[in-house]
Amino acid sequence: MAQLPQTFFDALAVRTWCGLALETLGRAREEIDAINVYPVADGDTGTNLYLTVESAVAAVEAVFAGHAAGSEAAVGAGRTGAWSSGAGGPGEPTLADAARAMAHGALIGARGNSGTILAQLLRGMAQVLADGETARADGRGLRLALRHAADSARRAVAHPVEGTVLTVASAAADAADGAEGDCGTVARAAYDGARAALAATPGQLPVLKRAGVVDAGGRGLVAVLGALVETFTGERARAVAGSACTGPAGVPHARVDPAEGQVLADVHAPADGAPGACTDSATAVPDQEGPAFEVIYLLEAEDAAVERLRGRLDALGDSLVVVGGDGLWNVHVHVDDAGAAVEAGIEAGRPHRIRITHFGAGDVHTTGAERPPRERAQRAVVAVVPGEGLAGLYAEAGATTVLARPGEPPASGELVQAVRRAHAREVVLLPNDADLRHTAAAAAEQVRTEGVRVALIPTRSAVQGIAALAVHEPDRRFDEDVVSMTSAAGATRYAEVTIAEHQSWTMAGICQAGDVLGLIDGDVAVIGSDLAVTAETVLDRMLSAGGEMVTLVLGDDVPDTVADRLEGRVREGYLAVDTVVYRGGRQGALLLIGVE
Repeated sequence: MAQLPQTFFDALAVRTWCGLALETLGRAREEIDAINVYPVADGDTGTNLYLTVESAVAAVEAVFAGHAAGSEAAVGAGRTGAWSSGAGGPGEPTLADAARAMAHGALIGARGNSGTILAQLLRGMAQVLADGETARADGRGLRLALRHAADSARRAVAHPVEGTVLTVASAAADAADGAEGDCGTVARAAYDGARAALAATPGQLPVLKRAGVVDAGGRGLVAVLGALVETFTGERARAVAGSACTGPAGVPHARVDPAEGQVLADVHAPADGAPGACTDSATAVPDQEGPAFEVIYLLEAEDAAVERLRGRLDALGDSLVVVGGDGLWNVHVHVDDAGAAVEAGIEAGRPHRIRITHFGAGDVHTTGAERPPRERAQRAVVAVVPGEGLAGLYAEAGATTVLARPGEPPASGELVQAVRRAHAREVVLLPNDADLRHTAAAAAEQVRTEGVRVALIPTRSAVQGIAALAVHEPDRRFDEDVVSMTSAAGATRYAEVTIAEHQSWTMAGICQAGDVLGLIDGDVAVIGSDLAVTAETVLDRMLSAGGEMVTLVLGDDVPDTVADRLEGRVREGYLAVDTVVYRGGRQGALLLIGVE
């Protein structure tokens, strides 16, 4: 899109930069994904950076829209007057407003390791740009912002590694420190410094040298800085090719533009051992794996609690990045025990927007080991779950999860992204909600066009999904596995106990706001005033038709005494029926019940 160059860093410059960065990452996304080998070869760095900036753009646009609406209302009411020195003018936000919105949007939308670090880089810049409520920043202000961004991002990473986006960010800040002039001059210096640092990353990280690529996160940052140059000069930053060998053995190597990720020309690889030589990733590999899960969540917590959380998560896994502040944080870590990582967040504060990804057999952590990137797992399970506790339970069983918060069902695009994160040739999709069946079907159709074989099992409750996962065997034929999982889910009756929000007609009569409702297979079957008594009645009705296993999933507000009472009821009244109890977290319903 055509943009007039900005002389100073003001609110409009923030808006322009975010929009241009999104466009640039959109063009480079697939190429950046293709060179993603560190810290995990899961091929999603470009996508994660794009989604992070997309969230920042949405937040900035919302601020501009809000100010425009306020201005129109003021004019309509006949109110006029002088604007404060920090304002951008009638209908425009201040620099502080726009910068804070950019940082907040990136924080809540950050995806993956590189996206989380980029969010902290933007937050670091915003902290300087918003300081003092000035209307605009000059070249000196931009230099300070870039330095604070690089330093704060490095502090956010538990164990900084050179040859990554952190190195590129520091080089950009160093180059900017030596530049005198306006914002355009400083931005170009930062871009050139970042570009040079990016080209040197294969010499700093063995995994990059083996794969013959530059760091994917660093390449994404160079693209973002190129958009900053365009913001202040009106010119697209000049791309200088860096040598990066790509492709498996036997495939021609390519010269790649480190800013845009575009293949410029085929080149011949140097002779083995010659300066600049690179080896194909297929040749490299000690057989060592890293943690099995990526866990990401937003966390509302105090600073002291977050410091304790850092220590606990650092002991659980690697690739730990905790960014944010002022009570809201984005937590990213790779662990073997996803449930423990979520529980640590619950102890620290209130985690939400939890995303847990199980790295497939072909995805590897390359801290200390490198293997060929982009190898897909044969099969994966993707499930929608209603609570943090269930997310951890499903993840431990090997599923990639999508968290559905009360009143916020996931869109088909979120399910598509989850299937892509699962990175498998065959995927079993469990919507775990009757209302999500069409959404899940749309997502399945989309990923089928990408060559993924998808089976949608119409689970209507998380307890049906648990039953399906219990019989999941990835080593048997896909069709056999799907039939077995579908049969297990279909043989599980499901119920939930919840609180009525308002007066309503139901299958069991009229309920009032505050009544305890027992729903069996989706219909209200019991109306009561006591949680435990209503739950007992529901359980008795379900077991009257027989059953061998009872699954109870308790919400955060349900005391353990309710589970004890229900377990006792089953033990005393129903011979040879087993009971298993889980904590589901903030799952919407007070209690989920499954009977197999």
